[in-house]
Amino acid sequence: MLQQIKTVTVIGSGTMGNGICHVFAQGGYNVHMMDINQAALDRAIGTIGKNMDRQVTKGSLTEADKAAALGRIATYTDLATAVKDADLIIEAATENIDLKMKIFQDLDKLAPENAILATNTSSISITRIASYTRRPTKVIGMHFMNPVPVMKLVEIINGYATDAKVTELIYDLSKQLGKVPCVVNDYPGFIANRILMPMINEAILSLQEGVAGVEEIDTIMKLGMAHPMGPLQLADFIGLDTCLAILNVLYTGFGNQKYAPASLLINMVQAGYLGAKSGEGFYKYTPGSKELVVSDRLASKQWKM
Repeated sequence: MLQQIKTVTVIGSGTMGNGICHVFAQGGYNVHMMDINQAALDRAIGTIGKNMDRQVTKGSLTEADKAAALGRIATYTDLATAVKDADLIIEAATENIDLKMKIFQDLDKLAPENAILATNTSSISITRIASYTRRPTKVIGMHFMNPVPVMKLVEIINGYATDAKVTELIYDLSKQLGKVPCVVNDYPGFIANRILMPMINEAILSLQEGVAGVEEIDTIMKLGMAHPMGPLQLADFIGLDTCLAILNVLYTGFGNQKYAPASLLINMVQAGYLGAKSGEGFYKYTPGSKELVVSDRLASKQWKM
């Protein structure tokens, strides 16, 4: 374990937050998982336990190691208590700039002076987030991929003022967790989403213009480009509202029409069809079923322009 980091606080217990807690607890760190809702925290602990059960079944984790890891996670609904002893704080809240600004303003007041403040944002400027604190040298992006316990990449993003020693520490910490860290600089979308989101948007535009159907687009990218998941299925998995938010960050940040989100994506989000988390996006999702079924609205081609 890295000597400088002993206790990690994660703000947010959703999919990304509980995944980050999972890997840190399994890595031997004391973890404080914070959310404003105790029921959400209880669900997160249940999710972590189920995911660890899968590891036990596969032989990558023992029952004793699972019990020890879960024992290292404490839950909190009070931010001040959750961060008071933290060496590293990772914000994993919704991809909303106003929410993140408020969280970082509060963290700056409540966290220990030497604590590093990290964000799991997938597109929002680290420099802008850091500007809401009095410690911009200690603010950094630590963008994990979903599902966190499985995916190896951690995209580490330097803000304009991030101290090189902080970057080095987070780089080494990520490696200690068994991840593969890649350091990038602070431009809209960083690298992962600057490249991924235009591809997803282009797939949606191709569907919108009637070039091909949902299954055809995903099959071509899976079999022709060796992608494990087609771009439309991936968009559903990420959440169409999240995809739209990231594209808007790119469009606003670069002022380039090529990043403008497809009108079909905007319409789907406004109508509440957000992908897997809402039960329907480009595909329909039934609990317990792994079969991919194209949304009736898209299969009927009534959506074509």
